[in-house]
Amino acid sequence: MTETVMKKPPLAGIRVIELARVLAGPWAGQMLADLGADVIKVENPDGGDDTRQWGPPFVEGADGENLSAAYYHAANRGKRSVTADLKSAEGQDFVRRLVSTADVVIENFKLGGLVKYGLDYDSLRKVNPKLVYCSITGFGQNGPYASLAGYDYIVQGMSGFMSITGEPGGQPMKAGVAIADIFTGIYAVSAIEAALIHALKSGEGQLVDMALLDVQSAVLANQNMNYLVSGEAPTRLGNAHPNISPYEVVPTADGYLILAVGNDGQFRRLCTILGLEAIAGDERFATNKARVGNRSEVRRLVSTETLKWQKADLLKACEENAVPSGAINTIEEMFAHPQVQARGLRIDLADAAGTVIPGVRTPVVLSETPLRYIRPSPRLGEHQAEVLAELVELERKASS
Repeated sequence: MTETVMKKPPLAGIRVIELARVLAGPWAGQMLADLGADVIKVENPDGGDDTRQWGPPFVEGADGENLSAAYYHAANRGKRSVTADLKSAEGQDFVRRLVSTADVVIENFKLGGLVKYGLDYDSLRKVNPKLVYCSITGFGQNGPYASLAGYDYIVQGMSGFMSITGEPGGQPMKAGVAIADIFTGIYAVSAIEAALIHALKSGEGQLVDMALLDVQSAVLANQNMNYLVSGEAPTRLGNAHPNISPYEVVPTADGYLILAVGNDGQFRRLCTILGLEAIAGDERFATNKARVGNRSEVRRLVSTETLKWQKADLLKACEENAVPSGAINTIEEMFAHPQVQARGLRIDLADAAGTVIPGVRTPVVLSETPLRYIRPSPRLGEHQAEVLAELVELERKASS
């Protein structure tokens, strides 16, 4: 066994109880599992996580068994699954027992949804004062919308994201994946880890309050600042950049590619490639500020020339002349790309029955505490007996 394989992942020894479903909470739980935490996913015995049914496509076992929808497998790798009916006293007691042995709880119920079960933060901190309790909601713990359910699509609209996404004059557009959920899951991991450090140092747990609307609004980054500084709300520019030109999709004779010209030197080199040397020094185009002010003319001049090129030839010329450019791949082409394959982004994990389930690793590489990928997403309740036996043993040791 190599030294790298023997090294422990960074969160080895941390136990997480996941009372979450669908995407934001499970995404955070999966990242924590990849980082080495023991993540126990508590599911409704009547069907489990909603996303188990969100197909097709479905993952099929070697014997033809339905192993849940592909969607479910996108966010539940590395966890152990148990079931508990939170409406029953027995189920509530089981969860409290689990929490007494844990470091972290992740839940994404509506605000106050777990109070009636005695599984809210104020109740569980009495069971475990060191507990880091991450609550993921649509709108956070306070404010006029706090009690409402939050959905990724709606939050993409409310945040302003859709107002800046799409073609000018066209429909506002959402992203192709649930980015509010995914970003919230990622931010939740950072917050949980910060709270864990505090708990390990001080013995004091805390509530981590994550809101989809907070996150999706905050990640608008430079577009937020464009508004705050100018007082003018950004609008949809299609694939163009609000602050840089030319920085967009351009046509070629056999398809489209991306030009990402970020400074004046790159623009001059692009002009040389395209035979537009005459405009490189034109005051309308010589600086980025001028090009942004004349973006329509920049687009017309550049596109007229790129249409004369084959896509592969123009990409090669840009690469050779240090002009940032890129292909627009399908997901199939992305997985086939030699760089993606070299980075090992796709992983294949066998379950206990020998069914190999594909997945995508967490895009983090740590040199000294590598992430681990030990099991695919679990079957519903797969680890019930195992976890219960561990719990009984931990309770026995604690009482002796």
